Amino acid sequence: MAFLRRSRPRRSQNEDAATDFAEGLEFTERLTTTLDPTSAASEAYRSLRTNLLYSVIDKNMKAIVVTSPGQAEGKSTTCANLGVVLAQAAKNTLVIDCDLRKPVIHKIFGLRNTKGMMSVLAEGYSLQEVRAEPEEGLTVLPVGPVPLNPAEVLSSQRFSEFLASVREEFDYVLIDASPIGLVSDPAIIATQGDGVLLVLDAQKTRKGAIRQARRTLDAVGANVLGIVVNNINVDEESYYYGYGYK
Repeated sequence: MAFLRRSRPRRSQNEDAATDFAEGLEFTERLTTTLDPTSAASEAYRSLRTNLLYSVIDKNMKAIVVTSPGQAEGKSTTCANLGVVLAQAAKNTLVIDCDLRKPVIHKIFGLRNTKGMMSVLAEGYSLQEVRAEPEEGLTVLPVGPVPLNPAEVLSSQRFSEFLASVREEFDYVLIDASPIGLVSDPAIIATQGDGVLLVLDAQKTRKGAIRQARRTLDAVGANVLGIVVNNINVDEESYYYGYGYK
Protein backbone atom coordinates (compact mmCIF):
# COMPACT_ATOMS: atom_id res chain seq x y z
CA MET A 1 0.00 0.00 0.00
CA ALA A 2 1.44 3.36 -0.99
CA PHE A 3 0.94 6.37 1.25
CA LEU A 4 0.93 9.54 -0.82
CA ARG A 5 2.20 12.80 0.59
CA ARG A 6 0.87 16.28 0.48
CA SER A 7 2.89 18.97 -1.14
CA ARG A 8 3.07 22.54 0.09
CA PRO A 9 3.99 25.80 -1.63
CA ARG A 10 7.71 26.37 -1.93
CA ARG A 11 9.25 29.00 0.31
CA SER A 12 12.70 30.53 0.27
CA GLN A 13 15.26 29.32 2.77
CA ASN A 14 15.07 32.64 4.62
CA GLU A 15 11.27 32.41 4.84
CA ASP A 16 11.51 28.84 6.08
CA ALA A 17 14.07 29.76 8.74
CA ALA A 18 12.13 32.79 9.99
CA THR A 19 8.83 30.92 10.11
CA ASP A 20 10.29 27.85 11.81
CA PHE A 21 12.05 30.01 14.42
CA ALA A 22 8.88 31.95 15.28
CA GLU A 23 6.75 28.82 15.45
CA GLY A 24 9.41 27.04 17.46
CA LEU A 25 9.39 29.70 20.17
CA GLU A 26 5.60 29.69 20.34
CA PHE A 27 5.30 25.93 20.72
CA THR A 28 8.28 25.14 22.94
CA GLU A 29 6.91 27.55 25.54
CA ARG A 30 4.06 25.10 26.03
CA LEU A 31 6.37 22.49 27.58
CA THR A 32 5.87 23.91 31.04
CA THR A 33 6.87 20.70 32.87
CA THR A 34 10.39 21.21 31.54
CA LEU A 35 10.61 25.00 31.48
CA ASP A 36 8.92 25.65 34.84
CA PRO A 37 8.64 22.39 36.80
CA THR A 38 7.57 24.15 40.02
CA SER A 39 4.63 25.97 38.44
CA ALA A 40 0.98 25.27 39.25
CA ALA A 41 0.48 23.93 35.73
CA SER A 42 3.36 21.46 36.15
CA GLU A 43 1.92 20.30 39.46
CA ALA A 44 -1.46 19.78 37.78
CA TYR A 45 0.20 17.60 35.15
CA ARG A 46 1.81 15.54 37.89
CA SER A 47 -1.62 15.15 39.50
CA LEU A 48 -2.99 14.07 36.14
CA ARG A 49 -0.19 11.53 35.93
CA THR A 50 -1.08 10.17 39.36
CA ASN A 51 -4.76 9.89 38.48
CA LEU A 52 -3.92 8.17 35.23
CA LEU A 53 -1.56 5.67 36.83
CA TYR A 54 -4.09 4.76 39.49
CA SER A 55 -6.91 4.47 36.96
CA VAL A 56 -5.02 1.97 34.79
CA ILE A 57 -3.26 -0.02 37.52
CA ASP A 58 -3.54 -3.79 36.96
CA LYS A 59 -5.49 -3.18 33.73
CA ASN A 60 -2.58 -3.50 31.27
CA MET A 61 -3.45 -0.18 29.65
CA LYS A 62 -0.45 1.13 27.81
CA ALA A 63 -1.63 2.94 24.68
CA ILE A 64 -3.48 6.14 25.62
CA VAL A 65 -5.07 8.26 22.90
CA VAL A 66 -5.26 12.01 23.55
CA THR A 67 -7.84 13.97 21.56
CA SER A 68 -10.23 16.91 21.84
CA PRO A 69 -13.61 17.92 20.39
CA GLY A 70 -12.12 20.73 18.30
CA GLN A 71 -8.98 22.59 17.35
CA ALA A 72 -6.68 24.54 19.70
CA GLU A 73 -8.09 23.03 22.89
CA GLY A 74 -4.75 21.87 24.32
CA LYS A 75 -4.60 18.19 23.41
CA SER A 76 -1.05 18.25 22.02
CA THR A 77 0.21 20.37 24.92
CA THR A 78 -1.40 17.95 27.38
CA CYS A 79 0.02 14.92 25.56
CA ALA A 80 3.55 16.35 25.53
CA ASN A 81 3.59 17.44 29.16
CA LEU A 82 2.01 14.19 30.35
CA GLY A 83 4.77 12.35 28.49
CA VAL A 84 7.40 14.39 30.34
CA VAL A 85 5.99 13.76 33.81
CA LEU A 86 5.51 10.04 33.12
CA ALA A 87 9.19 9.84 32.13
CA GLN A 88 10.11 11.75 35.27
CA ALA A 89 8.30 9.05 37.24
CA ALA A 90 10.63 6.44 35.71
CA LYS A 91 8.07 5.23 33.19
CA ASN A 92 9.58 4.42 29.82
CA THR A 93 7.29 6.57 27.68
CA LEU A 94 6.74 7.06 23.96
CA VAL A 95 4.86 10.07 22.59
CA ILE A 96 3.63 9.49 19.02
CA ASP A 97 2.28 12.31 16.88
CA CYS A 98 -0.67 10.75 15.06
CA ASP A 99 -2.25 14.06 14.12
CA LEU A 100 -1.47 13.43 10.47
CA ARG A 101 -3.29 16.56 9.34
CA LYS A 102 -1.77 19.25 11.56
CA PRO A 103 1.15 17.81 13.55
CA VAL A 104 2.70 19.97 16.28
CA ILE A 105 4.37 17.56 18.72
CA HIS A 106 7.73 18.07 17.02
CA LYS A 107 7.37 21.83 17.44
CA ILE A 108 6.60 21.53 21.16
CA PHE A 109 9.78 19.48 21.69
CA GLY A 110 11.84 21.65 19.32
CA LEU A 111 12.44 18.84 16.82
CA ARG A 112 12.66 18.67 13.05
CA ASN A 113 9.88 16.81 11.27
CA THR A 114 11.85 15.40 8.35
CA LYS A 115 11.50 11.79 9.49
CA GLY A 116 9.05 10.10 11.83
CA MET A 117 6.26 7.56 12.02
CA MET A 118 5.50 7.79 8.30
CA SER A 119 9.15 7.04 7.59
CA VAL A 120 8.72 3.80 9.54
CA LEU A 121 5.41 2.84 7.94
CA ALA A 122 6.12 3.82 4.34
CA GLU A 123 9.90 3.97 3.89
CA GLY A 124 11.26 1.06 5.90
CA TYR A 125 13.06 3.04 8.62
CA SER A 126 13.31 1.57 12.10
CA LEU A 127 12.00 3.36 15.16
CA GLN A 128 15.56 3.76 16.41
CA GLU A 129 16.51 5.66 13.25
CA VAL A 130 13.79 8.31 13.48
CA ARG A 131 12.94 8.78 17.14
CA ALA A 132 14.19 11.53 19.43
CA GLU A 133 14.93 11.33 23.16
CA PRO A 134 14.59 14.86 24.58
CA GLU A 135 14.70 13.58 28.17
CA GLU A 136 15.75 10.42 29.93
CA GLY A 137 12.99 7.85 29.66
CA LEU A 138 11.07 9.86 27.06
CA THR A 139 10.98 9.00 23.36
CA VAL A 140 9.21 11.25 20.87
CA LEU A 141 8.14 10.15 17.40
CA PRO A 142 7.06 12.96 15.05
CA VAL A 143 4.82 12.34 12.05
CA GLY A 144 7.52 12.85 9.44
CA PRO A 145 6.30 13.38 5.85
CA VAL A 146 2.60 14.26 6.10
CA PRO A 147 0.48 11.74 4.15
CA LEU A 148 -2.31 12.58 1.76
CA ASN A 149 -4.58 9.86 3.17
CA PRO A 150 -4.45 9.90 7.01
CA ALA A 151 -7.49 7.71 7.62
CA GLU A 152 -6.11 5.02 5.30
CA VAL A 153 -2.76 5.11 7.09
CA LEU A 154 -4.29 4.77 10.56
CA SER A 155 -6.59 1.92 9.55
CA SER A 156 -3.79 0.01 7.83
CA GLN A 157 -2.31 -3.27 8.98
CA ARG A 158 1.12 -1.63 9.08
CA PHE A 159 -0.02 0.88 11.69
CA SER A 160 -1.65 -1.85 13.80
CA GLU A 161 1.53 -3.89 13.72
CA PHE A 162 3.64 -0.84 14.57
CA LEU A 163 1.43 0.05 17.54
CA ALA A 164 1.58 -3.54 18.78
CA SER A 165 5.38 -3.50 18.62
CA VAL A 166 5.81 -0.26 20.59
CA ARG A 167 3.36 -1.46 23.23
CA GLU A 168 5.84 -4.24 23.93
CA GLU A 169 8.81 -1.88 24.16
CA PHE A 170 7.43 0.95 26.33
CA ASP A 171 5.61 1.27 29.63
CA TYR A 172 3.26 3.88 28.16
CA VAL A 173 2.49 5.03 24.64
CA LEU A 174 0.77 8.41 24.37
CA ILE A 175 -0.87 9.03 21.00
CA ASP A 176 -1.66 12.59 20.00
CA ALA A 177 -4.64 12.30 17.65
CA SER A 178 -6.52 14.84 15.54
CA PRO A 179 -9.57 16.59 17.03
CA ILE A 180 -12.42 14.10 17.07
CA GLY A 181 -15.06 16.61 16.06
CA LEU A 182 -13.42 17.27 12.70
CA VAL A 183 -12.28 13.97 11.18
CA SER A 184 -12.61 10.22 11.65
CA ASP A 185 -8.92 9.65 12.47
CA PRO A 186 -9.24 9.73 16.31
CA ALA A 187 -12.11 7.24 16.27
CA ILE A 188 -9.98 4.88 14.17
CA ILE A 189 -7.05 5.18 16.58
CA ALA A 190 -9.32 4.85 19.63
CA THR A 191 -10.33 1.36 18.53
CA GLN A 192 -6.67 0.34 18.72
CA GLY A 193 -5.72 2.15 21.92
CA ASP A 194 -6.41 1.02 25.47
CA GLY A 195 -8.03 4.25 26.59
CA VAL A 196 -8.81 7.82 25.61
CA LEU A 197 -8.24 11.15 27.33
CA LEU A 198 -10.56 13.87 26.09
CA VAL A 199 -9.05 17.36 26.43
CA LEU A 200 -11.31 20.42 26.73
CA ASP A 201 -10.75 24.16 26.88
CA ALA A 202 -12.80 25.70 29.68
CA GLN A 203 -13.13 28.97 27.80
CA LYS A 204 -14.03 27.77 24.30
CA THR A 205 -15.24 24.14 24.19
CA ARG A 206 -19.02 23.99 23.77
CA LYS A 207 -21.19 21.48 25.62
CA GLY A 208 -22.65 20.29 22.34
CA ALA A 209 -19.16 19.52 21.04
CA ILE A 210 -18.37 17.53 24.18
CA ARG A 211 -21.56 15.48 23.85
CA GLN A 212 -20.84 14.80 20.19
CA ALA A 213 -17.28 13.73 20.96
CA ARG A 214 -18.52 11.30 23.61
CA ARG A 215 -21.13 9.88 21.26
CA THR A 216 -18.48 9.32 18.59
CA LEU A 217 -16.15 7.59 21.04
CA ASP A 218 -18.96 5.50 22.52
CA ALA A 219 -20.06 4.46 19.02
CA VAL A 220 -16.70 2.78 18.36
CA GLY A 221 -16.49 1.26 21.83
CA ALA A 222 -13.65 3.49 23.01
CA ASN A 223 -12.68 3.36 26.66
CA VAL A 224 -12.83 6.99 27.80
CA LEU A 225 -10.59 7.15 30.86
CA GLY A 226 -11.42 10.73 31.70
CA ILE A 227 -11.61 14.37 30.75
CA VAL A 228 -8.83 16.93 31.08
CA VAL A 229 -9.99 20.54 31.34
CA ASN A 230 -7.42 23.26 30.74
CA ASN A 231 -7.47 27.05 30.57
CA ILE A 232 -9.45 27.38 33.78
CA ASN A 233 -9.36 30.90 35.19
CA VAL A 234 -9.57 30.54 38.95
CA ASP A 235 -8.83 34.20 39.54
CA GLU A 236 -7.17 37.04 37.67
CA GLU A 237 -3.64 35.84 38.37
CA SER A 238 -3.84 32.08 38.15
CA TYR A 239 -4.00 29.58 35.31
CA TYR A 240 -3.90 25.86 35.69
CA TYR A 241 -4.97 22.53 34.29
CA GLY A 242 -7.88 20.70 35.80
CA TYR A 243 -8.80 17.08 35.30
CA GLY A 244 -11.63 14.66 35.98
CA TYR A 245 -12.12 10.93 35.72
CA LYS A 246 -15.17 8.75 35.62
